[in-house]
Amino acid sequence: MTVTFPFDNSYARLPERFYIRQGPVPVRAPELLLLNLTLAEELGLDADALRSPEGTAILAGNALPEGAEPLAQAYAGHQFGGFSPVLGDGRALLLGEVIDRSGRRRDIQLKGSGLTGFSRPGSDGRAPLGAVIREFIVSEAMHALAIPTTRSLAAVATGEHVRREALLPGGVLTRVAASHIRVGTFQFFAARGDVAALEALRDHVIARHFPEADGAIGLLEAVIASQARLVAAWMGVGFIHGVMNTDNTAISGETIDFGPCAFMDAFHPGTVYSSIDHGGRYAYMRQPEILAWNLAQLATALLPLVAETEEEALETAQAAMQRYPDLVRAAWADVFTRKIGLTTREDDDVALVADLLERMAAQEADFTNSFRALKDGASRDQFLEPEAFDQWEARWRARLAREPGLEALPERLASANPAVIPRNHRVEQAIEAAIEGDLAPASRLITALARPFDDLAPDMANLARPPRTEERVLQTFCGT
Repeated sequence: MTVTFPFDNSYARLPERFYIRQGPVPVRAPELLLLNLTLAEELGLDADALRSPEGTAILAGNALPEGAEPLAQAYAGHQFGGFSPVLGDGRALLLGEVIDRSGRRRDIQLKGSGLTGFSRPGSDGRAPLGAVIREFIVSEAMHALAIPTTRSLAAVATGEHVRREALLPGGVLTRVAASHIRVGTFQFFAARGDVAALEALRDHVIARHFPEADGAIGLLEAVIASQARLVAAWMGVGFIHGVMNTDNTAISGETIDFGPCAFMDAFHPGTVYSSIDHGGRYAYMRQPEILAWNLAQLATALLPLVAETEEEALETAQAAMQRYPDLVRAAWADVFTRKIGLTTREDDDVALVADLLERMAAQEADFTNSFRALKDGASRDQFLEPEAFDQWEARWRARLAREPGLEALPERLASANPAVIPRNHRVEQAIEAAIEGDLAPASRLITALARPFDDLAPDMANLARPPRTEERVLQTFCGT
């Protein structure tokens, strides 16, 4: 069966120093495990063709569709504050770009497709199947939560094993993104003093993502605004990225790279899950601050394009960066005041939210369920000492009395607070079952997460339950 991708590969038309052209490394016994039918439809792809042996071969990297121009993209990056001048796609390949049914340009990338010219010594260029399934579940959950994100088209088992902490089954993920251009892509060329490449990259990104941006400073301002909205959205669902390196900060404003990410159960602002984040650099409440740091690295990379003199360029870039704190505070306030049902704004509203979060942290209240239960008047049940919530509720009710349209409050609260998130223990249970050949738990979880703001059906209700003590997942890992 012929599998057709309507490719139009703009990144491959950039200068050769932007990438290394090469094909994927075939795997032994590809098996299609998960296929995103909704996304396939969006992309204008034939789901039946993707399910065929020919389609599975493409999704595994064993064959190339017509028009593909596979390449590993070059980029650099700060990883936990330390700069690496060369990173690049060490286990991923961009097959090409398609224009979807809505006219949007989308990257089609294989993750876990074998060694590339950017692979580090000792790397195998592969991905564990568990990490592939994890990214499929979590990225699609983020999309359903209306948070900008890369998407997952397919998960394929390779019939091979990869060595990590033990021998693990291998997998390949087909990832879809507005682009895979990162802050680190700009850093790669800036570190080399390659102004011509920076100019080409600037023009490509503006044309692709921010057509209304005026030059490098307009691009920087657009990225700052989109990233401020993104991190506020993460905070609103208790999401912790876990590895906010500059090579994991997408210029498009999408969430990218779901390695050690996690969603909080009991709320605490200092929560860290990532096994490699020993100092809490990327803890939940530090994410806006770290994003500011990452954006400052983008601003630094763009300086040669901002103005004729270094002094003027620095002054202009600093002025753009100084807008970020107000932008992220405003985005955070918008997200969290909606979570408590407010549509208007008063001076004390942010303090009201902050007080609730402080009480939740002190009382080990579940983040997702405490907010969701506001619509049913049951949030106090999430607190070790319910009277701690009662004190806050009295202030909240007094504030709500000044809100218009209170008859719609339950609907407003439901639309701002998900009933279900990809809780860490449920994701791990789904992965463990899938590795044993049982895809039912993963499929059940994906089905529930596709409509996160709906009340759960009785047979799905346990997916909203916080983990029991023995079910808690205390650490997450990079995986891919």
